[in-house]
Amino acid sequence: MSSQSILRALPFIAILLVVVVDLITGPGVGFLPLLTLGPAFASVAGGVRRTVLVGVLALGICLPLAVYDGLLGRPQNNLTIAAIIGVTAASMLASRLRNRRERELADVRLVAEAAQRVLLRPVPRRAGDLRVALSYTSAAAEAQIGGDLYEVVTTPDGVRILVGDVQGKGLEAVETAAWVLGAFREAAYDQSELAGVVERVETSLARHLSGEKFVTAIVAQVHDGEISLLNCGHPAPLVLRHDGGVQFAEPQEEALPLGLGMLGSPRPKPHRVPFGEGDQILFYTDGVVEARNREGRFYPLKERAHLLRGADPQAALDGLRADLLRHVGGPVPDDAAMLLLHRHPG
Repeated sequence: MSSQSILRALPFIAILLVVVVDLITGPGVGFLPLLTLGPAFASVAGGVRRTVLVGVLALGICLPLAVYDGLLGRPQNNLTIAAIIGVTAASMLASRLRNRRERELADVRLVAEAAQRVLLRPVPRRAGDLRVALSYTSAAAEAQIGGDLYEVVTTPDGVRILVGDVQGKGLEAVETAAWVLGAFREAAYDQSELAGVVERVETSLARHLSGEKFVTAIVAQVHDGEISLLNCGHPAPLVLRHDGGVQFAEPQEEALPLGLGMLGSPRPKPHRVPFGEGDQILFYTDGVVEARNREGRFYPLKERAHLLRGADPQAALDGLRADLLRHVGGPVPDDAAMLLLHRHPG
């Protein structure tokens, strides 16, 4: 039974319990005021009409119970009736305000998701000798649409990849992601070096961001037998070797996230990681590795890397996503993006 179903049944359960307890204990104890729990609980998960119906039900049950308890017409019972009516009215107002807030949040989320779908265009499933798989899971926490971003472009200098995560949530994060992607898409074709691509994105963000906001990101380029990675404060990608080895591609030099260039830290040079035929590399955002289960344990990405060993990269990545959702036990609390590159033999 889902939690929503339990909440919808709770008003009737509360009223039934009051009736049973009152009949068992008999006159003199005075459980009738607890009938107000019915309309109060109804406002949590029901609409105004449902709250009214539960309030009427509570009143209808109150009268015969008052006769059974010998309280009909007495001031004590009149106060109980007034309390049921008052709580029902207050619950109707609370239900209406809750429904309006839920509609507003749904509208905000729809707008944000639409903007994000336009922004994050589909990546190519093949790029040179690479097979590309993508998984994007939106957070379910109200309007907590995030700023996770990704892009794969084939340039004269090779296939270039961007995976990033904007600090913050909502439409402002989506707007910042648009700036990053727009700058990357231009610079990826214009700049011959990855460092130049990052500098172009940094310059664009300097005109857009304010305060201490930033974007963690990895910019990568695939070469013959290797991949260059320039990590700007982002979680290290996971490399899966064709011989079964698994390792995180930790950067040789720590770099500040994009948007913090004014602090004066020099950009490190890209570091190269072997990436031959049959190898895979998984880029992801922190919504993956920071996802917790009910015991508070983070998702053990490296331990679950074997799920990516399938012949079909997209099916394998979908399996990893399903395992992530099972680990959390429900919707993820933060957006989780994963981009898998498989260097296909031949």
